[in-house]
Amino acid sequence: MIITRFHPSILREYDIRGVIGKTLSEKEATWIGQAYGSMLRRHYKKKDHTIAVGRDGRLSSPKIEAALIEGLNKAGINVVKLGLSPTPMLYFSVFHLDLDGGIMITGSHNPPDYNGFKMMLGKKSLFGKQILELGGIIEEENFLEGEGTVTSKNIVKDYIDRITENLKLEKDLKVAWDCGNGIAGHVIHELTQRIPGDHFMLYDDVDGTFPNHHPDPTVAENLVDIQNYVAKYKCDVGIAFDGDADRIGVVDNKGRILWGDQLLAILAKDVLKNHPSAAIIADVKASQILFDEVRKYGGDPIMWKTGHSLIKTKMQETGAKLAGEMSGHIFFADDYYGFDDALYAAIRLINILISSDKTLDEMFDELPTMINTPELRFDCEEERKFAIVDEVKKRLKASDANFNDVDGVRVMTDDGWWLLRASNTQAAIVARCESSDEDGLKRLKNQLLEQLDMSQVPVEDY
Repeated sequence: MIITRFHPSILREYDIRGVIGKTLSEKEATWIGQAYGSMLRRHYKKKDHTIAVGRDGRLSSPKIEAALIEGLNKAGINVVKLGLSPTPMLYFSVFHLDLDGGIMITGSHNPPDYNGFKMMLGKKSLFGKQILELGGIIEEENFLEGEGTVTSKNIVKDYIDRITENLKLEKDLKVAWDCGNGIAGHVIHELTQRIPGDHFMLYDDVDGTFPNHHPDPTVAENLVDIQNYVAKYKCDVGIAFDGDADRIGVVDNKGRILWGDQLLAILAKDVLKNHPSAAIIADVKASQILFDEVRKYGGDPIMWKTGHSLIKTKMQETGAKLAGEMSGHIFFADDYYGFDDALYAAIRLINILISSDKTLDEMFDELPTMINTPELRFDCEEERKFAIVDEVKKRLKASDANFNDVDGVRVMTDDGWWLLRASNTQAAIVARCESSDEDGLKRLKNQLLEQLDMSQVPVEDY
């Protein structure tokens, strides 16, 4: 069966991702194209099916793109080839061109030797069981056959027009931008020409080797250069992107990092001005401050599972106007499409700064202060990680603990909260703790480590 040559590790919860030459090659890309095309035709029974395909700036992306399109055409799918594209521009194309779906070729923030696929079926994310279904189609060679076409289309201007159509122009700002040599650099100059003020560029040349720093704005060391730029040029804000520009990192005018939940709190306050009582979604890793701030400003805070595809689906179910994750995925659905777009999120933040008489550091200082751990990861066998969380949950129930189990367990105590969940993308258990003081944080961390120890997870280094 083909599955014996198709490494199962590349089938993730939210996307498909592997190491080029080891777990992912052009051969697999062709199969994925055939499988996706077959699934699409079975899902939408009509005469012609057309999707968009975009790619990031990784060295392997052009060959993977060609192989994927070959597979899509073999399955009878017509392809609109976008070429170099931020992931959100690929998502935008599906709405803008009214297509049947889209596939983005990207390794996101992974090392240079990775690549993969983020997919849409219709206007929705393809994830979870549907990704496993793709693997099953390949395993069974259950492909439909046909002859598809390929056309090329440049939609950069259309995309920039859309994300800047409500941009305010009343005040000039100084903005530092760090593209991390990722695909945001492909559109950043077109974008900044529309924004009033002065712009200072870092690593805006697209280079799939990522020679300057890893393109992941959730890691503090990757933001050191943008912090230095903000200080050097006395900028109002520093903005960084991950490799495919669907996640944002923000530094205030004093060089302090705003993590995903802190940024979301500032954005939520603005959204709720025009949409009172709107639902705002954040993942289980977010600070309690965020949920309290949303409630304070009249919104309906919803805690949900981590994962961009899961968040997007929950937004569609609840009609939420805004959502976000600690990882920097930000989703607007008040005046946008509800998908994660770091470039659009940057525009929304800039609009807030242009409209306000407060600086970003003043907005930041208005948020209550809590003490928390970074995201902690404990290595764990793939087949054990979910069982461990279940074991912890059973013990918590037996002790009448106060916890939320929407995604793992988030345990509330008088000291604050601690979280334990199984990673959907790695062989690991993910944890986090938050308290109002150091002593409380220490007690929370001890409770967490005690539970892991009871499930025989090594915790000596923590």
